Amino acid sequence: MFGRLIAISSIILSFTSLVTAQSTSTAPVPTGVPVQGDYNGPLRPRVHYSPPKGFMNDPNGLFKDVNGTWHLYYQYNPTDVVAGNQHWGHATSPDLYTWTNQPIALFPPNSTSGVFSGSIVVDPENTSGFFPNSTNGVVAIYTLNTPEKQVQEIAYSFDDGYTFTPYSGNPVLDVGSNQFRDPKVVRYGDSWVMVIAFASEYVIGIYTSPDLKEWTHASNVSHIGFLGVQYECPNLVEIPIRNSSTGTDKGWVLTISINPGAPLGGSITQYFPGEFNGTHFVPHDGATRLSNFGKDDYAGQFFYNESVSIGWASNWEYRNLVPTATEGWRSSMTLPRENYLIDSGVRGWELVQEIYDIQPILSDQLASSDNLVNTTSQVDFGNSTSVYFDMNITYPADVTFSTYASINFTFSTQSSNEQFKGGYILTGSTPNTIWVDRGNTNGFDYPLFTNKFSASQVKPAERIQGIIDHSLFEVYVDNGSVVGTVDVYPTEPFTSLSIGTGDLPEGSTVSLQVWGLKDTWA
Repeated sequence: MFGRLIAISSIILSFTSLVTAQSTSTAPVPTGVPVQGDYNGPLRPRVHYSPPKGFMNDPNGLFKDVNGTWHLYYQYNPTDVVAGNQHWGHATSPDLYTWTNQPIALFPPNSTSGVFSGSIVVDPENTSGFFPNSTNGVVAIYTLNTPEKQVQEIAYSFDDGYTFTPYSGNPVLDVGSNQFRDPKVVRYGDSWVMVIAFASEYVIGIYTSPDLKEWTHASNVSHIGFLGVQYECPNLVEIPIRNSSTGTDKGWVLTISINPGAPLGGSITQYFPGEFNGTHFVPHDGATRLSNFGKDDYAGQFFYNESVSIGWASNWEYRNLVPTATEGWRSSMTLPRENYLIDSGVRGWELVQEIYDIQPILSDQLASSDNLVNTTSQVDFGNSTSVYFDMNITYPADVTFSTYASINFTFSTQSSNEQFKGGYILTGSTPNTIWVDRGNTNGFDYPLFTNKFSASQVKPAERIQGIIDHSLFEVYVDNGSVVGTVDVYPTEPFTSLSIGTGDLPEGSTVSLQVWGLKDTWA
């Protein structure tokens, strides 16, 4: 059976233990060899990364090595399908879609501690002193969680991040707190800069260091955006500006993840464009901006010295309950995204998250049309199990939309009559609004697994891209100006797509291409 229908009664019984569920497995953890897993399960994404088995959450330590290989590390419980027993899992890729599982990279020193989130830097100038004969030394900076407190440690690698040696002088930063975690480190001038969460105090601390070993507190950013119950997983990164009116080609962004307490419930990531001078960050304005209008994109992290990011495609409200456990694993990552800032005028600076180059994973073209105005295309998946669509729309000048002008898409199963729906409303009381609805799928039921999500824009959409990947859907509006990520659990695979437009005004044009996606785990 594809997926598992979880009765509402059993879900409610699980509710009180959801937050504190931890691994109780005593199974041995493989060392020196990759964890083995079965990637043939019907809920397994084919182009989004998921762990070989066990439980995965936040991405950690993302970087691209000197050979051009992308490295993804992640919070990992290799012995159970619930959170706990935290290690750093590891996978590598030439294109950010085709992944090879590597041996676990970081292990906790004992059974009562865990290696929590962090980041990786490359140290070509040997500021750390670990690499006297190398220009490609790699240093991981992470939180060690113990029953008493959370401290920051480092480990170094001579082989491009495949194996690590913990620093003998650990911890490198200890403030005596049990809510002090998730260091993200970048290079600024001749100094290293760390942002880190004082989680329960709603403070992001900024620290500087000449050598990654000795850290000095420089400043704080506090009580900005949605507070929720705690701050987590900050990023402070410099990324390109695409339409600068001042001649500046790069700008700074601070991201802060919160959990629980997101507007839609559970966990979400918010971002703040601003100015950074090496010690202090100041947001450009007082607005709070969310990176995703769906419910399943958390703790996103940027690759070191790159404008590319990946997030965790789940939500802490139900991460220990989703039905992929029947296949021996839980959680996926989002698609990789190329990020940049735009000056949107009165709305201020906004983050755009484009799908990273998807060409390497396009397979059979399933449909193509240059005239999808006020008609619908029915697309059979054929031999494909994951599908990408790309719709481009133009409107006549000074357009006025009729009452029912819209764009719609529906993914359907073959025999169980399940559907995942979405679309774009062009007029009415909520014009220029993208929406999705996972409510007509039957593989998972839980009070907090809400069904409907939407986001509105100032102008009508000119491009809509979507990917259905077994148990995960992502939509990108106007090249990533608006992004939605939602988990979806049908009881059998989706096999067809209906996509079209209705009541568009004369003079509109709509083109559509639909592609099957390669099975990157075949």
